[in-house]
Amino acid sequence: MTTIYGIKNCDTMKKAFNWLDEKGVEYNFHDYKKNGVDEKILKKAIKEFSWEQVLNRKGMTWRKLPKDIQSNMDEKKAIDIALENPSIIKRPLLIHKNKIVLGFNPETYENMFL
Repeated sequence: MTTIYGIKNCDTMKKAFNWLDEKGVEYNFHDYKKNGVDEKILKKAIKEFSWEQVLNRKGMTWRKLPKDIQSNMDEKKAIDIALENPSIIKRPLLIHKNKIVLGFNPETYENMFL
């Protein structure tokens, strides 16, 4: 089964939902706002990609962090901050057959599902 993690109202999430729906891909949606962050999945994503890629450092949540926290970020702090502020996690985070994909790219999804 495929699971997509994120926040429902995010524009990138909407693009991913539309793509999955148009292609008839069945998926479960894990809403960070309603269900919180799955710490095990977060740690797996950070281990595979690094905290620098998993955290959205271009988004408003990152920019609102104090500069000293931004400049002293490490893996443990990234996990703690992401658990407290799910909006900081790059969206969507999709898992299909134990493979993790960060963000939405139609070509990546096509290679994964079609």
